[in-house]
Amino acid sequence: MIDHVRDLASLQAATERLLAAVGKLDNAALAEPSRLPGWSRGHLLAHLARNADALVNVLTGRPMYVSAEARDADIERDAPRPLHVHLADLRESAARFEDTAAAPADWTRTVTLRNGVTDVAARVPFRRLVEIEVHHVDLGIGYELEDLADDFVAREIDFLADRFSGNPGVPALRLVATADGPGGAQWRSGRAEGEPLVVSGPAAELMGWLAGRRDGAALERAGGPLPALPPL
Repeated sequence: MIDHVRDLASLQAATERLLAAVGKLDNAALAEPSRLPGWSRGHLLAHLARNADALVNVLTGRPMYVSAEARDADIERDAPRPLHVHLADLRESAARFEDTAAAPADWTRTVTLRNGVTDVAARVPFRRLVEIEVHHVDLGIGYELEDLADDFVAREIDFLADRFSGNPGVPALRLVATADGPGGAQWRSGRAEGEPLVVSGPAAELMGWLAGRRDGAALERAGGPLPALPPL
């Protein structure tokens, strides 16, 4: 069951954790490459700030972004800013999202995200939480997938497994989390037909592979080689 109030509380804690970690960097560190190809750490921070404003748009019934080109241009414009400007923008944009989410609303309504994707409004706080947590890892500053809460990892695997379900380019999969975190949990994904390829390993490794953050080398498979997943 989606609990947007719980997710908003988790989001606030994750945002403060990110701000504290970023606050220990300097301007030179922001110009260094992140773990996302082609993006510096400054690009990631600019994206996170603009994503908060974009999700305000979603919750208030406006288009998430004016256009893909405008989204990309905003990130490129803001990426080179000094640390103190990034930090202020992250705090202020996070506060705008929190204020919008605190307003009385019908959380069962359907909202429209990027590229025409729709979802229930109550899931938007979790979507923002994913942005904060995963991109904190992408900064490459000591926060890893293994540091994420077990419940968060399991929910994100749920989301990603569902996203690849029915995709003709992904073979039938049975994902099995081993002893760490939500050990023993299982998910189905990929095509509905065919004997599923069993992919097992630590939940953080499963999530990392599904999210394109790990190459899957730490995972075990039975029934065939690990498939290349389409981009998210």
